[in-house]
Amino acid sequence: MNPGGIDFRQRAAEAGAALNSGDAAGALAGFRAILSAGGEDASIWYGVALAATALDDRTARIEAIARGLELEPHNPRLLILKADDYALAGNDRAAAAHYNVVLRMIPDGAQLPPDLEKAVARARLKCSQYASEYADKLTDRLAAKGVTFGEESDRFSRSFDVLTGKRQIYYQEPKVYNFPELPQIQFYDRSLFPWMDRVEAATDDIRAELIEVLRDDAAFTPYIEGRKDRPENDVHKLLNNPAWSAFYLWKNGRPIEENVARCPKTMAALADAPIPRIRHRSPSILFSLMKPGMHIPPHSGLVNTRLICHLPVILPEGCEFRVGNEVRKWEMGKAWAFDDTINHEAWNRSNETRVILLWEIWRPELTRREREQVTALFEALEDEDGKRPDWDI
Repeated sequence: MNPGGIDFRQRAAEAGAALNSGDAAGALAGFRAILSAGGEDASIWYGVALAATALDDRTARIEAIARGLELEPHNPRLLILKADDYALAGNDRAAAAHYNVVLRMIPDGAQLPPDLEKAVARARLKCSQYASEYADKLTDRLAAKGVTFGEESDRFSRSFDVLTGKRQIYYQEPKVYNFPELPQIQFYDRSLFPWMDRVEAATDDIRAELIEVLRDDAAFTPYIEGRKDRPENDVHKLLNNPAWSAFYLWKNGRPIEENVARCPKTMAALADAPIPRIRHRSPSILFSLMKPGMHIPPHSGLVNTRLICHLPVILPEGCEFRVGNEVRKWEMGKAWAFDDTINHEAWNRSNETRVILLWEIWRPELTRREREQVTALFEALEDEDGKRPDWDI
């Protein structure tokens, strides 16, 4: 209620109801009455813009958008209307600039009112169209300069995708320890790890040992298990969920002797891998199992001084893995290494169980002395605390 006795909220609700019922003229009169009585704000100007649009009054619409943005420059509804006007006029760059301002303000998955959700969806679609058209034009210009994709540097191709909005940029986000000045690499070049040849060559032997383990229903336990002395934080419903489970050969720097004894050929295949040895912390070596339909949601790892390696051992169709802005399908018997401190997730879209062998290695950029220093640091942290620290793969 304002000093003049006018209930602006009630008046705005009535004008909005008129607009929704198709009475654009009545809505416009109602919103302008509020403005005349001193009830000016961005939401009222937005109402005027919508009513003017319904009445095909371009002059009133443009004025309302401008006045509203003067009061609230980052109002997403008004910015989208302004972007729509630029799009209608054929000024794609200006339209994209305004749409993108809104998209940067609103995170993915945000809960929005229905009208704004619809407008944001339209903004995303338009930006996607602009990006595609822009990429096509640049591709043609590059071809004229003798640059084509498919035969060129894969790194250049990815840089082009980032420039044209097809890929998002992801960075390392280690939760526990950050070693500075390490390269931001999502999947590492397989040629850097010639010792993986031995692991891949042993795929059949590893699979045979795994199949014997799978005969024991109690062998695998949930990957994320609760602890009585820790609060529950089960946002993704993975706590104690057997749909994502593990059979550990080594866990937090200690061998699980009975499990190692069941998989001697698996352990032999890893003999040449540069696996960290840090008391109570590394390595962890395990078979990771995903049941049909399982999705491991986006997350990032703990320390960036290591890489995580995968070897698919049981692999149905429909299994994918994303690290940063790159999605790959596992290939049976083909290993890879990736930086798990970069946001990543996994899917098993099949009707069968997927199992990979998972282990960690030192990052190849670390010198021998730096590996010794990191090892000493983590063990010193344990000595200082006087107890075993929390740790996980």
